[in-house]
Amino acid sequence: MNAERGTETILITGASDGLGRAAALLLAERGYRVFAAGRSAEKRAQLDTLAKEKRLPLETLEMDVSDDRSVERAVAVVHQKTGQIDVLINNAGLAYFATVEDMNMEDWRRQFETNFFGVVRVTRAALGKMRERRSGRIIMISSVSGLVTPPAQGAYSVSKHAMEGLSNALRHELYPFRVKTILIEPGYIVTNIQQTAVELAQPYQEKIQKGAYAKVYRGCWAGANRSRAKSKTTPEDCARVILRAIEAPKPKARYAVTPLTTAIQWAKRLLPDSALDALIRRRYGVKREE
Repeated sequence: MNAERGTETILITGASDGLGRAAALLLAERGYRVFAAGRSAEKRAQLDTLAKEKRLPLETLEMDVSDDRSVERAVAVVHQKTGQIDVLINNAGLAYFATVEDMNMEDWRRQFETNFFGVVRVTRAALGKMRERRSGRIIMISSVSGLVTPPAQGAYSVSKHAMEGLSNALRHELYPFRVKTILIEPGYIVTNIQQTAVELAQPYQEKIQKGAYAKVYRGCWAGANRSRAKSKTTPEDCARVILRAIEAPKPKARYAVTPLTTAIQWAKRLLPDSALDALIRRRYGVKREE
């Protein structure tokens, strides 16, 4: 795919901030017609203003990926204005940080409603016309947590593992119709998702500080903070990887974004689970109690 062959339409979820916003701006600068969907009216207004100032072919849409009508309405607007969606980028997501035992079922459901069912919901809404046209690309923004699972990040990681499984299924199911499904796997990149995770963890503060898993939480937060501090990868770097996946004549099934993701991909191929588990426990300070 290449915007120079004619204006192609891209719909991005969770595009008013972080990785989605960086991708929306870069793709619009490359000449794609971009619909940047998000929930925050304030952030959408800021992005619309920036696009207008730069004279970019970008407009925002209100979309809550956890709401059927919101998704159907937004996809219908894009189809009405352009007739088609050439590329769908499933980027919307959030992260809960709590151990499996501590995290309540309502938050488990919220995690999956956004990160997994939201992806299914938007993909199904856009897929019919792609299949009929025998053309299109679905970009899934996964994570290094879709490959391995750090402690106290089980819910987020499981949702990303589910996205990986969904992408694997779609690659086979859509092969007859020339619609490609591509995974983008970032590692630690500083975006607003970390601040949101801190806010979502507030109800668990007593357990985090004094509960049975207090040492696990301390190691989890310390390890994550070290990884973010060491990371030199920016949202704009991720946006360039997304662009490469969109424009590649024969895209790969998955693209690693950060050195950490590349290292984990190789580790999963070369190391037994016991060795990989030991590496993860060392990174996050998980030790047996005496």
